Amino acid sequence: MSTTASSPISSSAAGSSGGRSRAALVIPFFLFLNFAYFLFSSGRVRTIDEVSAAFQVESLAKRGATAIPQAVEANQFYGTFDRFGRPQSPYPPGQAFALLPWYVAGQFAGRHLPGVPRALRDAFSDFFLTGESAFFSALAAALSLYIFLELGIAPKISLLAAGILAFATPLAAYSGWLYSEPLAAALLLAAAAVLFSTPQTANISILRGLSAGVFLGAAVWVRPTHVIAVPVFLVALFVGKRKKGWRPAIALAVAVGVSAALLLWRDAYLHGSFWDFGYPAAAEGGKALNTFETPLATGLRGFLVSPGKSIFLFSPPILLAMLGLPRLWRRDWGLAVVAAVTPVVYLLFFSTYTQWEGGYCYGPRYVVPTLVLLGLGVGPALDAASRKTRLLAIAVFAGGFFVQAIGSATSFLEADVVGAYYDAQYNYRMSFSPIAMQIHLLAHYARSAAAPIGRGFDKWWVFLSKAGVSTTALVLIAAVLVAGLVASGLALRRAYTTAAT
Repeated sequence: MSTTASSPISSSAAGSSGGRSRAALVIPFFLFLNFAYFLFSSGRVRTIDEVSAAFQVESLAKRGATAIPQAVEANQFYGTFDRFGRPQSPYPPGQAFALLPWYVAGQFAGRHLPGVPRALRDAFSDFFLTGESAFFSALAAALSLYIFLELGIAPKISLLAAGILAFATPLAAYSGWLYSEPLAAALLLAAAAVLFSTPQTANISILRGLSAGVFLGAAVWVRPTHVIAVPVFLVALFVGKRKKGWRPAIALAVAVGVSAALLLWRDAYLHGSFWDFGYPAAAEGGKALNTFETPLATGLRGFLVSPGKSIFLFSPPILLAMLGLPRLWRRDWGLAVVAAVTPVVYLLFFSTYTQWEGGYCYGPRYVVPTLVLLGLGVGPALDAASRKTRLLAIAVFAGGFFVQAIGSATSFLEADVVGAYYDAQYNYRMSFSPIAMQIHLLAHYARSAAAPIGRGFDKWWVFLSKAGVSTTALVLIAAVLVAGLVASGLALRRAYTTAAT
């Protein structure tokens, strides 16, 4: 340490070398997950939130606007008409902007790949859109790997911890659907990585504070409710850096403030009020969704112990993460605050939300991004773990992987509808068990004749084949994804071998 301190040149070289070695491990890990997630994606757009995002990106690409008249024409409109008479989604266009590369790629492939009928180009493009979720789920897991390495955890342990988060938490299941949670998880983790990937004794630059604020501001443009994470990050800066946290905290607050102000200006321009986000007053059956009428105890019971929404049931690795939080605290106070407090804030907030269950979905959708933050405790828990902790890690990985595999094997929407997810008044049935329902569906389709389109095994190649896309087109896509998976897997193996020596 004394040599490094007295030699700025050697310190810089060591930092540069360390950065390159981390990148050499993180990048192939990200690519491997991206190809794996995309390969096993559902490739489908079903629920109103997914459909709204697909319509928004189509409008952005074709008309440079966020209005979605095609949703009205398809009788799939959820939102309100703005003061100019244009139908608008209630969701900001943050996810739609992120979807643009995949939309363009899907349109290009639909026009040029052999065996894609013109009438199926939109469905084919929807498959490409789910690649966005695969990308950001993979990015979230890769950022967790980066953070573990920055904490000084050995490459082997860091890879194991990041792999647990990648395959045994809802990141895996949500990677195949077009919900915004993978994007939000990546943005929150990016903010955490930017702020706390420096030694605890080092200063955080204003640029890092601004960068973290940009990520958090982008999350607000994905869903405005993510603004509740901002105070936690600000508190974490002061806890982690004390007086040194003022300047980056101000920079972060300014960046988020500008982003939020632009969103509020957009609301006022479209709807005539800063606080009118464009949500309809009611949805199915006249039920008001965007209010806070759920008793706190009811929401907490749902998120903690119900068979359909329990965070422990749908993300078992958080049990391991909780054991690692004290060790995370000893390594980085600020990061520990973000990992421990953000999930609590989201739980308390959404527990009183009228539609706390997240609409038609699998598991505790609204808190999925913060479960990944909480998962940052997994790395420290595995570092120098006892035999009991290692056994717990095996158990939570096996349980979590099973839950994600079951949830993505058949359509969660089919399970929700068949299993009476809602009662006659569109109130969530607390006794509903999607895992049991989807095990039943999986067993049924495994032994029955071919299911009609939209049912059966929930994978893109099944759905697109039934829809009429040629086998040639499907094989070409699968070959590209498998080749990418193999190549990135080999690169990851080489990078790990180098890092471990």
